[in-house]
Amino acid sequence: MRPAAGLPLPLSHGPYEAEVVTVGACLRTLTRDGVDLVAGWPAGEMCASSRGAVMMPWVNRVGDGRYELGGRTYQLALSEPAKGNAIHGLVHWVPWTVAEHGTDHATLRYELPPQSGYPWLLDLEVAYRLDDDGLTVTLGATNVGDTAAPYGAGLHPYLTVGRRVDECVLTLPAESWCAMDERGLPSPAVPVDDTQWDFRDGRAIGDLVIDHPFGGVADGATATLADADTGRSVSLTVHEGVRWLHAFTGDTVRGHEREALAVEPVTAPPDSFRTGVDLVTLAPGESHRASFTIAGVTGS
Repeated sequence: MRPAAGLPLPLSHGPYEAEVVTVGACLRTLTRDGVDLVAGWPAGEMCASSRGAVMMPWVNRVGDGRYELGGRTYQLALSEPAKGNAIHGLVHWVPWTVAEHGTDHATLRYELPPQSGYPWLLDLEVAYRLDDDGLTVTLGATNVGDTAAPYGAGLHPYLTVGRRVDECVLTLPAESWCAMDERGLPSPAVPVDDTQWDFRDGRAIGDLVIDHPFGGVADGATATLADADTGRSVSLTVHEGVRWLHAFTGDTVRGHEREALAVEPVTAPPDSFRTGVDLVTLAPGESHRASFTIAGVTGS
């Protein structure tokens, strides 16, 4: 029987172990010393709640699935019909090709064909590598068509320290945040100064409901989820191409509410295809890369 998540690709290096799967090129598990750093899903099953999902060629939502570019209007399928949005891109449920797989690394590729609502031709790549610093993920795209293409990329990992997020301390080095409407679409970014959304110095999440994009994220910035009682923590450090972090306390993850915190490294906030905020435009032949590293401390 074919596994629902595709071929599993195990990785290991020192205290770290991970598993990537070929359907969606998703990150299923990541551990240090056998302790979970991300909340994954059972082996052999399909991905649940977008855990570890790759988001390309857009991130999060496009309102109404409709956007304009170059004087033309494009209509995407409404993959979140209850809210009238197109969500998380076009590659979550497709099988990716394994270009390379070694003990500590894996590279997967997908040739995105032109299609209704997104008539551009992209070659996509996701590279995972474990080393002493943790798991580094690099998301890449090249426009192999003959017209400029709108583009965004990100990953959807749920970070965990083994307890409810209410009891965790979050450090999020972001200068701005966006209010969200009931459809998950953002208002323009405003500074986090003097608001409940300022996590730059680290503080308890408590009962705050978070499903918001945070901007002004600099190269090398590190977000951390920590358990102050045990010293256990997991961090995500952004590198090239990542401009935003979208945080989500998982309140709508049925049966697993607030068990883990999604910290999504993304190139843009939701709805960038319509707003143009930090939207990447790939000229013919142009490539884009975005990368980040997830690491952990297992505590006492």
